[in-house]
Amino acid sequence: MTSQELYRQIGMKRSFLCVGLDTDLKKLPQHLLGSDDPIFEFNRAIIDATASYCVAYKPNLAFYEAAGVKGWGALVKTVRYLRENHPEQFIIADAKRGDIGNTSQMYARVFFQEMDFDAVTLSPYMGSDTAEPFYAYAGKWAVLLALTSNASAQDFETLRLDGGEMLYERVLKRSRDWGTEDNTMYVVGATRAEELRRVRAIVPDHFLLVPGVGAQGGSLEEVARYGMNERCGLLVNSSRGIIYASSGRDFAEAAGRAAQELQGQMETLLTECGGLKK
Repeated sequence: MTSQELYRQIGMKRSFLCVGLDTDLKKLPQHLLGSDDPIFEFNRAIIDATASYCVAYKPNLAFYEAAGVKGWGALVKTVRYLRENHPEQFIIADAKRGDIGNTSQMYARVFFQEMDFDAVTLSPYMGSDTAEPFYAYAGKWAVLLALTSNASAQDFETLRLDGGEMLYERVLKRSRDWGTEDNTMYVVGATRAEELRRVRAIVPDHFLLVPGVGAQGGSLEEVARYGMNERCGLLVNSSRGIIYASSGRDFAEAAGRAAQELQGQMETLLTECGGLKK
């Protein structure tokens, strides 16, 4: 998917919502557990209930890998279901891969060629060799970890280097030349909203993938205020706050209501913060 296609969806839906499919077998409604593939059945219902209000989905691969072969099969079916029934959606593999050489090439092949994801999250700390194989696929995206919201991010990401810049700022400056604004995004945690100004000063036109809104306490208003550019340039992810809005038989309807509420807030913020001017 191109950036123009993604911006078109944001404009049409007045939304920059990404729904995180962090599907945990231990949290699924009891009535689904007797089905042949409860993870996929849950995902399908969530997708159908929320697709009108979001522009992207982000399966977190750890939740599928933890379920072994059945979990991986559910992931494959989920991506296929999205492609066949909601082809306008941008699909991110939240894999956080970070290897080099042939290993990185194999990761790029499986996510882009075999499974047809639009994007993959990557750790850039082994340098450009980590991301280069992913840029070989036209229309696909590398989503590079820049400034994460976990407490121990300060161990490395915000260390001051010689000259005064922080390590994450050096990562942004070096990596912005690996690809383009049409195939590179950056992860910036919503709980780091005050740092979004510094991020935007370095990468003013790139998309930012922002997790942490909702259950993790990030403020959507602050993310939009500090992170939105003239075209929006944001994908804000919400996982638990949407997909686990209810644990009963109404789980899908509750997820739809939660997504609709966020979409409404985003529509207001797009107007107030000047997104989609171009």
